[in-house]
Amino acid sequence: MCLPTGDAALVMHLPFPRRGNTLACGSTSLWAGETSWFCYGNAWGPCSSAGGSACGNCHSSAHHGAWPNASQTCWNITRPDLCGENIPGRGCGAVINVKHQCPGATVCITITDCGPRTKDLCGEATCCNGTCRTNRVLDLTPAAFSAIGNLSSGKLPVYIYE
Repeated sequence: MCLPTGDAALVMHLPFPRRGNTLACGSTSLWAGETSWFCYGNAWGPCSSAGGSACGNCHSSAHHGAWPNASQTCWNITRPDLCGENIPGRGCGAVINVKHQCPGATVCITITDCGPRTKDLCGEATCCNGTCRTNRVLDLTPAAFSAIGNLSSGKLPVYIYE
């Protein structure tokens, strides 16, 4: 279950900040780590009619993502602290900007799920241009991942902003 915490609780009750027809993505550094992709919802290839994730609205064809500290329940499952990550809480509906470390491509996403299980991926690393990011701290839908990298790569080193 994905319950909003802190400032994210406010986001749930307010319209998403927008610039024109797009969500407003910030430039304040939040975290750096590794991201992968997951398939969820009925709008992307093999996903068929799967449900809508912890927040109930995740679709693989949308720019959505899973955050390991989307709620206390989520934190208890993902346990990024066991990998030395003290990831800040951001609940369902929070908007973050994800930037691929090397080419600099960015995508604005909405947190709609809990994950990844960082505790199971401690020490996993993804590198480019000699710089590595460790510990998977974000999962993106195929649409969001494709906006910054190739799905076949599986994982990317990223900077995360709000």
